[in-house]
Amino acid sequence: MANGMSGRRTRARARSFWDDFREFALKGNVVDLAIAVIIGSAFGAVISSLVEDILMPAVINPLLAGAGTDWREAVVGPGIRLGSFLGTVVDFLIIALVLYFIIRAFERLKLRRAAADPEPTVEEKLNDTLTRLANYLESRPER
Repeated sequence: MANGMSGRRTRARARSFWDDFREFALKGNVVDLAIAVIIGSAFGAVISSLVEDILMPAVINPLLAGAGTDWREAVVGPGIRLGSFLGTVVDFLIIALVLYFIIRAFERLKLRRAAADPEPTVEEKLNDTLTRLANYLESRPER
């Protein structure tokens, strides 16, 4: 009999664990984070392609043309690949620049909304609170 009770408790705990895990995994923040990671990864791939396939050949290849090498294969010492490093630095700078512009745009939008919806004064808040309190007291049934 003790074995049956133990089995039920174990199943109940396992079910509780899965219910808790499902609730956690389906919360808005977790799903939003997952979407952000996926979009960020795709954005990083696009930026890497832009740098490796367009910008670096246009900028670095002319500089390395005298050396007769491709920018990605540029090696300045034993195992030191300058071209690969420069590509990564340019990736970072482009991503940082894009994020800077996106964040600035959101901040400006916030400022516009704040200017359009000014914060109520203390007097307005007090009047609103008193009005709601009076409405509540009037709606209560008398005893």
